[in-house]
Amino acid sequence: MMPFTSLTNKAFRELFNYASIGILITNAKAEIQMANKYIEHQFGYTESELLGLKIEKLIPPRFKERHEKHRDNFIHDPHSRPMGLGMELSGQKKDGSEFPVEVSLGHYTIEKEHFALAFINDITQRKETEQAIKQLNAHLEERVKEGSQSLARTVDQLSAQIKETERKDTELLRVNTFLNNIWNHAGAIIIVCNKDGSVQFFNPAAEKSLGYSADEIVNIHTLDHFLAPDELNSKAAALSEKEGRVIKPDFEIVAALAGVNQGNDMELHCVRKDGSTFFVSMDVTPLKGDHNNITGYLGIAIDISEKKIAEAELRLALEKERELNELKSRFVSMASHEFRTPLSAVLSSAYLVSRYTKTDEQPQRDKHIQRIVSSVSSLTEILNDFLSVGKIEEGDIHPHISEYDVTKQMGETIQDTQHLLKKGQYVNYTHSGASMICSDSSMMKHIVTNLLSNAIKFSGEEQQVELKTKATDEGMILSVKDNGLGIPKGEQENLFKRFFRSSNVTNIQGTGLGLHIVNKYAELLGGKVTFDSEEGKGTKFTITFKKN
Repeated sequence: MMPFTSLTNKAFRELFNYASIGILITNAKAEIQMANKYIEHQFGYTESELLGLKIEKLIPPRFKERHEKHRDNFIHDPHSRPMGLGMELSGQKKDGSEFPVEVSLGHYTIEKEHFALAFINDITQRKETEQAIKQLNAHLEERVKEGSQSLARTVDQLSAQIKETERKDTELLRVNTFLNNIWNHAGAIIIVCNKDGSVQFFNPAAEKSLGYSADEIVNIHTLDHFLAPDELNSKAAALSEKEGRVIKPDFEIVAALAGVNQGNDMELHCVRKDGSTFFVSMDVTPLKGDHNNITGYLGIAIDISEKKIAEAELRLALEKERELNELKSRFVSMASHEFRTPLSAVLSSAYLVSRYTKTDEQPQRDKHIQRIVSSVSSLTEILNDFLSVGKIEEGDIHPHISEYDVTKQMGETIQDTQHLLKKGQYVNYTHSGASMICSDSSMMKHIVTNLLSNAIKFSGEEQQVELKTKATDEGMILSVKDNGLGIPKGEQENLFKRFFRSSNVTNIQGTGLGLHIVNKYAELLGGKVTFDSEEGKGTKFTITFKKN
């Protein structure tokens, strides 16, 4: 690895002051010892105003107490890390205004004195610093006035100049020590390259994060070597279109983005030596020479993988919450509509039953009692459908496999749906193969009940509904066929969505949940649902179950 001390003092100062990210140095008492130029841009304070002040000067008062606790914990257990993961961090400018920040912390020790360093990134603007490199060396004292001073005064002045030079050398050594510690202990990836992109310096955090040693990188690879090729291609295509010229998806696009001030706050993937990737927030800033010409580039990247994972989990949770709210809303709307008809039938039939008191009026009583039974059954089916959907969405339904006689189950299920049959309708059931199968009998009954109910509901009088089961060496095939309304071709892709009802059945009572439940139960049992339907000619559903 190229020793960091090989950098010139000027390079150190450029690295410290040209960074488009705020850098603060504090002692063990949390007193600010040094601040880079970008801190002035971010907070409005000069370095001289901040020196000696507590770090809490830059934090909104409402966070002061909490920050002091975090700061004390860090002093007792210092280690390089990102600060405030999962929280919103804020900084306060001199004028009292606030802005959001990201902070990366490091620590080091000089002569048993502990120092902390913080990279402060203004995530609302992250603009390229436009401030000139701080001049560390002041002009020398006024030239000795020729011929106007005595030899003794000349000696005194020369002695004073020597002392001043020694003082400045001491100060420069202190700055060099600080910069060396920033380089070696920063939690952020720092890469310095020349104007052609060839990496010149590669800090320890970059070695640790990317898996390369500096010897493998310096003067061998360019900065784009660590960036995901597909993202470089995308950015190169977008900027090429915008600029009206071809920009290559290598270091050329990195330099181009930095040149148009789009190299700040880029969220993209870095590629490790082993090929794995991680999310970073990267700033790429041009380094300029004495004549304002670009001499190189400074890249600073902060690992935001955990932040991105947290954001993804939050988006997923919000989507689940949105779906749940939609389900609740649709339930209330559907329930208010679907419950009204059977409840009205129950109420009116119960009233009429009470009016038929004579013995010879038993047929009328039986008719209305049957209406009540049918309406209650309808309500029960609706409630069962809603309960099933809720359990499916929560993941609370699991198959309980056992061996049972499928022909016996089909017969019982057909009998349970007899009250739904219209005039002249009947269910024709046939089975082939072994009658004993292994499955979840409860789920299977729910599937068949829904399919038979739909077939009966959407078929006319005097029509046959066909139910077939076939046991094979691979599993079982179940099919239900009707000669009813059929499903419009343009709407078939939505058939298994929650609450979906085709346009030709809106005048027929239903929740639009039955086929959604059938499809989900079939999946839980290892089955696949297919169908063949033509509007006005009927529908056939086929479910193929693999043997458990």
